[in-house]
Amino acid sequence: MTAHTAAATRVRTGGPKDDGPKILEHVMGWTLVVVVAMLVVQLGLL
Repeated sequence: MTAHTAAATRVRTGGPKDDGPKILEHVMGWTLVVVVAMLVVQLGLL
């Protein structure tokens, strides 16, 4: 078995996909940034 056939027979395990909705990922990332910023301000860490 060569490296090419071994790579071709691998099963996907739910990792990151290249064809996912990029806009949703972008919005969720910025939402996380805003939530962390609000938490930092509420706790008085800034």
